[in-house]
Amino acid sequence: MSSPSRARVLVVDDDRAVGMVLTALITQAGHQARFVASAPEALAALASGGVDVMVSDVRMPGMDGMELLAEVQRKHRDVPVILLTAHGTVSLAVEAMKAGATDFLTKPFDRDEVLFTIGKALTGAKAAADKPPEAAPTKDGPIVGSSEAMREAMKRLEKAAPTMATVLLRGESGTGKEVAARELHRLSPRSKGPFVAVHCGALPDNLLESELFGYEKGAFTGATQRKPGRVELANGGTLFLDEIGDVTPAVQVKLLRLLQEREFQRLGATSAEKADVRFVAATHKNLEQMVKEGTFREDLFYRLNVVPVVMPALRERREDIAPLATRFVARLGEANARPRIALSSDAMKALERADWPGNVRELQNFLERVVVFAEGELIGAGEVARELAARPGAGPSSTPTMASSIASTSADATTLEAQRKDAERAAVREALGKAQGNRTLAARLLGVSRRTLYNKLDELGINDA
Repeated sequence: MSSPSRARVLVVDDDRAVGMVLTALITQAGHQARFVASAPEALAALASGGVDVMVSDVRMPGMDGMELLAEVQRKHRDVPVILLTAHGTVSLAVEAMKAGATDFLTKPFDRDEVLFTIGKALTGAKAAADKPPEAAPTKDGPIVGSSEAMREAMKRLEKAAPTMATVLLRGESGTGKEVAARELHRLSPRSKGPFVAVHCGALPDNLLESELFGYEKGAFTGATQRKPGRVELANGGTLFLDEIGDVTPAVQVKLLRLLQEREFQRLGATSAEKADVRFVAATHKNLEQMVKEGTFREDLFYRLNVVPVVMPALRERREDIAPLATRFVARLGEANARPRIALSSDAMKALERADWPGNVRELQNFLERVVVFAEGELIGAGEVARELAARPGAGPSSTPTMASSIASTSADATTLEAQRKDAERAAVREALGKAQGNRTLAARLLGVSRRTLYNKLDELGINDA
């Protein structure tokens, strides 16, 4: 991704006059801006890569901005989308945020407001780029898993769902905490209301505060009109505070008031607003230890930890690997135009024997790569073993097949390291080829962040990508 000071911005608007003015404004601020007049042209531009953020009108003939947003969410999820409309109501903002929009602007737009919003979107995207993508929420029923650990977690979620009690989801990265939060919302009386997620670790204090609470016109440079925050957008629904352990002490104070008093104050406002929201938070950190160290407020911890639910690591629920893999392959096959693809029994056994330190998220990303690279409709154990061996950072013992093969040779550590790098180099080149040079898509196929891919390109000496 380009730096926030010089980003690549795609402007989409069927009104050429508006589009050209907006493009010129963004270019004058030092960014690279490109204008297209329709959603199909926007999708073609995104497919060619080189877009850091998209600003799109909502009202367009044919495919409108909301439909375009849905396609971007499906195919280019890492590209933040800002929607532009002459009908900037809170209800439209709720709909846009639920659909995955990063932010929204209203016409007539103000230069400072546009640039501030683009900068905010880029800051959040840059921070999120260093993290692997979150596992996709389930859309076809409850969370997969019949293991004792998952049954216990689901039992607690189902008990808590009908209430307004704050739920704290604990567990390692990739265990499906956001999936659990969405399931809790789905089971609750608030299911018809919005589910609004705030990734607290992705934004610095000043931006996080404005994201949570919103701001009044004139609250700071770039605030040219009142803007609702995520708390207000979640009214009548659920507010999900992800990575709550990354919040600084200054923001912790304001979150404590929000949870205690059920009210908040927009930046620049003189009065408080009531918050009709259900709070769900998540963290992979040891909050108790942070309380002892003085980096996390004890009173806030107790406010959050009303109903703790631990999402188990995949190594603690290995019997769930098969049903998870079956669902993921079916869904990923549909998404990648391979609806008949399936796992052989030997391939399934290889998955069940493998280690998954990245948990469900890693398994899902790994299977997408296997689906894309599979030669036929039945995925074999050899294809699974090949991709396991090619995982970035994977040692020669990633799979028993590889381990036994290497053990039969007299290779020393240097040779093993060379073999690892050769396998990684082949996997990276194959992913880049499949993605037609689009590094964002290649990183997704490899199941790593873009930053990790760039580091691998340097480490492996791949300079022709």
